[in-house]
Amino acid sequence: MLVLIDTNIILDILERRDPFYEASSEILSLCAAKKIKGCIAIHSISNIFYILRKHYSAENRRRLLLGILDFLQIAGVDHENVRHALERNDFSDFEDCLQDECAMQHYADYIITRNIDDFSNSNIPAITPHDFLKKRGY
Repeated sequence: MLVLIDTNIILDILERRDPFYEASSEILSLCAAKKIKGCIAIHSISNIFYILRKHYSAENRRRLLLGILDFLQIAGVDHENVRHALERNDFSDFEDCLQDECAMQHYADYIITRNIDDFSNSNIPAITPHDFLKKRGY
């Protein structure tokens, strides 16, 4: 089982966003324990690094992201995937379209996100952390 972890799941944990923190943290714990294989889109790293600038120093942001990369693999896309994402008009948010392209490129089973409505046209099924945990019996 391979899941692509959306940016908002990582931010829920690093910013301790309630009421989302617990389920999001459990997802990453499953990845860290190698009960499921997790990946993160390459562009999510730069987005998270930028978004966290108000709360963490550059050194701490690097340390946090390096720690996450100990158990999440980078999911990248190539030139053709980006072109395909730009040609698609079935996503209102280009970043979400790139998440779907990364998930497809790496044959993910799910995109774990809190914003499943944003992925209504996704080729890879989107699921919330809570629903994933419930569905998989965790």
